[in-house]
Amino acid sequence: MHVKFSLSRWQVLAWLIGLLLVTPLGFLLFESLQGGSDVFQHLFDTVLWDYTRNTLVLIAGVGLLSCVIALPLAWLTAYCEFPGRKHFEWALMLPLAMPTYLIAYVYTDLLDYAGPVQIALRDWFDWQSPDDYWFFDIRTLPGAIIMIALVLYPYLYLIFKTALREQSFKLVQASQLMGLSPLQSFLRVSLPLGRGAIVAGVTLISMEAMADFATVNYFAVSTLTTAVYDTWLGYYSLTAAAKISGIMLLILFLTIMVERFSRRNQAVYERQSSINSATLYRLKGSTAWAASLVCTVVLVLAFVLPVGVLVKYAIVYADEAWNGAFFNYAWQSFKVAIVVSLVTILLSLLVLFYQRIAKQAYPLIPGRLASTGYALPGTVLAIAVLLPLTQIDDALNQWLEPIGLSPGLLLSGTLFAMIFAYIVRFYAIAHGALESSFLRISPSLDMASQSMGKSAFQTLYKVHLPLLKRGILTAGLLVFIECMKELPAALLLRPFNFETLATHVFQYVSDEQLELASISALFIVLVGLIPLYFVNRSMEQNHS
Repeated sequence: MHVKFSLSRWQVLAWLIGLLLVTPLGFLLFESLQGGSDVFQHLFDTVLWDYTRNTLVLIAGVGLLSCVIALPLAWLTAYCEFPGRKHFEWALMLPLAMPTYLIAYVYTDLLDYAGPVQIALRDWFDWQSPDDYWFFDIRTLPGAIIMIALVLYPYLYLIFKTALREQSFKLVQASQLMGLSPLQSFLRVSLPLGRGAIVAGVTLISMEAMADFATVNYFAVSTLTTAVYDTWLGYYSLTAAAKISGIMLLILFLTIMVERFSRRNQAVYERQSSINSATLYRLKGSTAWAASLVCTVVLVLAFVLPVGVLVKYAIVYADEAWNGAFFNYAWQSFKVAIVVSLVTILLSLLVLFYQRIAKQAYPLIPGRLASTGYALPGTVLAIAVLLPLTQIDDALNQWLEPIGLSPGLLLSGTLFAMIFAYIVRFYAIAHGALESSFLRISPSLDMASQSMGKSAFQTLYKVHLPLLKRGILTAGLLVFIECMKELPAALLLRPFNFETLATHVFQYVSDEQLELASISALFIVLVGLIPLYFVNRSMEQNHS
């Protein structure tokens, strides 16, 4: 039951926030439809098709390889009992904390011609030159696909494993009674029932793969993401960058449409709605150890080995890596992350409170508008933010020119642009985390507050906020961590001579000197482990 408060002030605030955060996307769409860009025409006539083809191959390759890795692992940990299953169940999520460019650098260092693997092979087989043998060149498009899939497969692993846990065991047990082997049951029962979860996971992975900038840039693989970066910083053509971003938005839109289309007219209803915590198959002997070996190999390749190399670098190069630059960049990253976390929480509180007390049919629209930025890749979002800010700067300079003032790039050339882009991108995280907390507050508390003569603001401040403390903490933490890891938007929008930990590490990765930034890299990985701890804890509580 809703409570009658005056909506005028909250309604205006919510709609202003929604329109403000969707404004960059509107500018980007408008600019991408404009004509008259010689740079874009030149790219269109020469290399744009190659960029588009590489992007599509990257998306398809990462999605396919993620399926090969994640689906068997999810099925094993959800349905089977084997040595170490409980530990693998959470440990296989750890690669999510690893930025893709770190794992790309580590494997390049290991597998290059001058790396320890090829040196050992040449010593063992007495090969004298590269002409004597063939070895996989990791700095290629297939190499980028493998590196990105090793980091992104946990998305699909988590989603599909949860879907398997929520499926009724009776269907699988029925397949056993019909004489199907575990593999046949997996292929003919579990996979079809989990098709929606698989499509959702692959769609999420595809969007992340398309947004990746650091890995493909380090491997010199030209994609649309690198094209946006090069067009803006190389040709200084905001219009051409906007047009390339428009192509990426089109691919993003088509990806989402494919996901929706694949689930049309499909609904699976099961009587059992609780999460299954038991196991269906108890693997024995060599089969059980083979399952443990598969999980171990994936975990070592995707997380243990890269982290081990970084720890080694941090110990060997401790004197160079543990210096004032680390503390300076960590403090700058910390400041930006704190500001963005506080602002996104405040904005989402205002929008969600309006959403709670409004009785009209459209209270969800401001929140949906404000959350659209999360779907944009970092480079696309950076261009989208620059478009309105540069126009405001131009207008401001023209307006102040008659009185002799010239503020310059007051918005687009300062930290404001980077912080605003982060707010646009990560608002959806705070909104989602707080929305679930708001829904758990009984409407009767609002009615009691109103009957005591409290205003809407007093109800929010004295009733809701104390009950939202955990949700606010979780939302702030998630936004903080994402800000610490964000790279593409920071590379394009950071002010001159301003570095974050992510840009600092990427700079050393680009110069092939990650050893000197190994402590910063480890710090980013450790920060990324925090949300995984909360996810695992939440899943354990659901199982209990």
